[in-house]
Amino acid sequence: MSHQLTTCTFCGTGCGIYLETENNVITGAYPSISHPVNKGKLCIRGWNVHEITNSKDRLLRPLLRNKNGQLQVCSWEDAIDFIAQKIVELKNKYGPDSLAFFNSPRCSNEESYLLQKLARTVIGTNNVDHGTGVYSNNSINVLLEMIGYPASTSSISVIDKSGVIIVDSIDLSMQLPTVGSRVLQSKLKGNKLIVIDTRRNRIAENADIFIQPNPGTESWIYSAMAKVIIDRGLINRRFIKEYCSDYEEFIGSILQFDLQHASEASGVPANLIEEAAQLYASADCASLLFSTGIETRRTSSIQSMINLVLLTGHLGSGRGGIFALTEHNNLQGVCDMGMLPDKLPGYINLNEDSRIKSLEGFWQCKLSRKPGIGARLALKNAADGNIKGIWLSRYDPVSTAYFCDAAKTLEKLDLVIVQHLFLTSTAQFAHVVLPLVAFGEERVTFTNTERRVQLAEKVVMPPDGPLPCWLQIKEISNRLGANWNYKDSADIMDEIGQVVPFYEGINYRSLANDYGKQWPCTKEKPLGTSDIFEDKIRPKSLRFAKMPFIVLDAKPSEEYPFSLVFGMSLYYWHRNVLIQHSEILKREYRTLLLDYPNGFVEINPEDAANLKIRDGDCIKISSSVGSITSWARVTKEIKKGTVFVPYFIQEADRSLIGETVQAMGYRERPVFVKIEKQVL
Repeated sequence: MSHQLTTCTFCGTGCGIYLETENNVITGAYPSISHPVNKGKLCIRGWNVHEITNSKDRLLRPLLRNKNGQLQVCSWEDAIDFIAQKIVELKNKYGPDSLAFFNSPRCSNEESYLLQKLARTVIGTNNVDHGTGVYSNNSINVLLEMIGYPASTSSISVIDKSGVIIVDSIDLSMQLPTVGSRVLQSKLKGNKLIVIDTRRNRIAENADIFIQPNPGTESWIYSAMAKVIIDRGLINRRFIKEYCSDYEEFIGSILQFDLQHASEASGVPANLIEEAAQLYASADCASLLFSTGIETRRTSSIQSMINLVLLTGHLGSGRGGIFALTEHNNLQGVCDMGMLPDKLPGYINLNEDSRIKSLEGFWQCKLSRKPGIGARLALKNAADGNIKGIWLSRYDPVSTAYFCDAAKTLEKLDLVIVQHLFLTSTAQFAHVVLPLVAFGEERVTFTNTERRVQLAEKVVMPPDGPLPCWLQIKEISNRLGANWNYKDSADIMDEIGQVVPFYEGINYRSLANDYGKQWPCTKEKPLGTSDIFEDKIRPKSLRFAKMPFIVLDAKPSEEYPFSLVFGMSLYYWHRNVLIQHSEILKREYRTLLLDYPNGFVEINPEDAANLKIRDGDCIKISSSVGSITSWARVTKEIKKGTVFVPYFIQEADRSLIGETVQAMGYRERPVFVKIEKQVL
């Protein structure tokens, strides 16, 4: 029996764990006491992460669809030949932009880098994206524009030291439990906790101030807080003068946000908004935590959060910072690697001529400057017929992409390539399915929510059949005319260090000697940087965003009196394909569904009493567009006057909102519904 230190790959926290192995089988997982991220703590997913590797349902051989429409086992040679032939055929007939390459934020840095390199250098398209692009207004662009970095600015360890913590729209206790424990530890030390969320989650139960706004009014809350801070003279003038630009434009826009008006719009008492503003501004060190998967929020709401941080100067070493929390284990990494339709590795914009020319010289090819089609658009009826073939790596959009009818799209395509551990719902539409090695069976890297690049070690030999994802991409690329000679995954990381500037000092040798490295990690800073602004913030490098005055003219009516909220249920993990292949995790995360086997929507007890609806009753939710039928979960977690619909209720979004751009995640206007009890 042996034990090997590695990295948990279930969520974006990146906890250090030891995998116990015996006779080439992973038999257990245990937390690392000395790892700086989790310090001996581990959530239920981490304790059971090894069960997926041992699942009897794993795919072990490539599958190719035959003339009768059935998937049947084939050789690797036949699978690669088929893929190469079809890609060439589609590229020649329809052009390079007829192909799209999407992966999951669960993919390693190495395979993400190679997949976008295949798309851009071999095929000639920027049609690349990661799976979460289907859901949200990605915060990356906002962070890049306002602070110059697309990531959390500080380390998880700073959370304990923060005098005030704001947690926005993420249930840390369920989604990132280890980070949640840090927040609660800070609270126990006497530090203050502010929670802003449309749902009363478990962390909110421990908050000093809980702000529960009406859906879509979050930017009003933050802008009103900013106005209070300005009016009370609590701004950090020195910080703003030295490091920030566009302050006057911001001030001009923020003056229109009246505290009382914001209170009326958001449904939050004015004194709570004022108290939260003064508490945050007065702290010596404060942290703001939010989920990068803020699915239904306007870009302006993310900008308003960052404005608040800049206004108070809570940025830089020892000052707290911004935590853009990634719930998927490698969302940060896949973005760093260039799995974005409008940015190359290292966040190179397609109009940055000098940087692109440098990359072209390194890759020895001409790159397209045309922005690609992202997952959001491509999976919405295959971009109206422009996409003919899709490569999906570790990505199951049929089960998870609720803002679009992925099944309807995929069945129209000439080529669907799926790489996965299991025969997913999406694989049912694949022309070819390629099996992957599992966690603990290969040596690759992941980048966690605090920018920590870590090795996931190979602790057992994979079964005969599956190949590492990066190796599959390499073999197919070479069949298409590339000449890639990577001997192992370490070679890929060495190349990443040459392409992505802030990974320059990262290689497998250095990662193996420590608990990972936080980028920026360069040759000058080989140990990495715990705080992005550890040295000093460059003068005038931070930018305020002018806040648009959003007129909230849409209001509940007598016919449609409830505001509709979509989001991740506390129990959304039960839909995760990995959870489905762990008996312990499947049991734990399906507990609530024993009471609601067909799913549920959530309503407030007062609303339920007025409608004479009891917990578990069948109800009909209707908008001006359409309706759905589900079962009521009566809970105080939901604000009075709102209805919460979890994403796992299939078809709900399209049925209640319609086939519009708004239904794809850009909700610029609130949606109102009515509820009726159904008699079965």
